[in-house]
Amino acid sequence: MERYLKFLNGIRSIYGEGEILLHRPIFKGNEYKYLKNCLDSNYVSSAGTMITEFEKVMETRIGVQYAVATSSGTSALHVALLSSGVKPGNEVLTQSLTFVATGNSILQAGATPVFIDVSADTMGMCPKALRKWLSANAKVKNDVCINIHTNMKISACMPMHTFGNPVDMLSIREVCREYHLILVEDSAEALGSSIGSENCGSFGDVAAFSFNGNKIITTGGGGMLLTNDADIAKFARHVSTTAKIPHAFNFYHDMLGYNYRMPNLNAALGLAQMENLDYFLKRKEEISKKYLNLCNSFGFKFFAAPKGTQTNNWLNAMIVETKDERDEILNLGALNGLQLRPAWEPLHTLPHFRHFQTDRLDMTRYFTDRIVNLPSSVPE
Repeated sequence: MERYLKFLNGIRSIYGEGEILLHRPIFKGNEYKYLKNCLDSNYVSSAGTMITEFEKVMETRIGVQYAVATSSGTSALHVALLSSGVKPGNEVLTQSLTFVATGNSILQAGATPVFIDVSADTMGMCPKALRKWLSANAKVKNDVCINIHTNMKISACMPMHTFGNPVDMLSIREVCREYHLILVEDSAEALGSSIGSENCGSFGDVAAFSFNGNKIITTGGGGMLLTNDADIAKFARHVSTTAKIPHAFNFYHDMLGYNYRMPNLNAALGLAQMENLDYFLKRKEEISKKYLNLCNSFGFKFFAAPKGTQTNNWLNAMIVETKDERDEILNLGALNGLQLRPAWEPLHTLPHFRHFQTDRLDMTRYFTDRIVNLPSSVPE
């Protein structure tokens, strides 16, 4: 216990006294100014110039042609699946070690998830496990990938960049092309992360980001779909705006749509936050280096992103030896005012996902029992 307490004191040497949260937002720029401009314009809901400007900023930052702002990261994922052609009765390959929104969006689209194991190097979907599962369980006929056990179409693959650490998207993209799968990139946690010179969110046919209050930048609540496909972007904008046909005064909706557009107020926050993204990334890299030294000095394994990638260090994580050790550190953190967290409960263990297909998920179980997320806010 003494070792753990000394380690926790090491965290306090980084963040100071008082309650230390896992990840809190920092407002140090034009947030109040842009919000006031928004209020003065009377455009506070899902119309207004802030939304368009925020979308353009994200297009430029990620390096894609189209961005569609949404009400949440979950809604962005849902629309990403719908707009890329995922139909009810299809299957979508994803990972079990992820936030529940990843799996929920698949169910919301009427599709069925299949859980693939994660990689020891990235904590995200393992391309070797993906290829192995497809080789044993799928066939391609007339450019359509079919599950040989269920006879259902496997239409998409949706990996997630866990804690901001980039997944091996190049290898996964190669497998998806071979098996004719749409690649939906869950970049909810990965704004500012990259592989080589390419930004996370630019590798898939379509991608989704989250701007929840705990993300590296926040709009309070919100998300965004990004793509280079004009048809996907057009459909996404339409279906997320209640599928209303544009008209000066008539209300005609030509299909089932969703009230998923981001309000102008949220976009105002996002614009101001994006102006400080590089500052946030720099400070978070400094924190990550301090954690690496701290973990090394106490004999803990600090999780580092693979070479050739750049993580945004959204949530720093260390890997301990056992589940009991993890729980003891988490409990001591709670008693001492430090908000440490385990990984999420794997999706395949949750009631509404237990009956779906999985592979062996050995690394998923390994990480679930051993991850300790460390406080990762940008210090003021």
